[in-house]
Amino acid sequence: MRTLGQKRAEFALKKVLEITDLQKKEKFKPFSAGAPSMILQNGFGQALAFWLAKGKDEHLTMFNIIKEWLCENNFASGNDTAEFIGNLAEMEQSQYLTAQKESLAMLEWVKRYANAGL
Repeated sequence: MRTLGQKRAEFALKKVLEITDLQKKEKFKPFSAGAPSMILQNGFGQALAFWLAKGKDEHLTMFNIIKEWLCENNFASGNDTAEFIGNLAEMEQSQYLTAQKESLAMLEWVKRYANAGL
């Protein structure tokens, strides 16, 4: 049986390896380093909304990594972006904080793998 941490690491590696375009990788690397700080400074929902509004590849890629991870592991739900954001906004505080904490843990793995040049 694998731990949640092992599953996070595997998922993050898979997602980082899916970024095959060299230019996209170079833009994603510094963004992945700053994404956890952005969440901590501005708030989880605000950071996700900003990434969506920005609409650049690195922002949307990071948003989709978080969305997919949270939905696959039952920390959140939503069939599309609007439903996902709506569900986050309607969560109880404890659920919301759990989703944020889980996202930050996932981002640590994403940041490590992106900075490793994989």
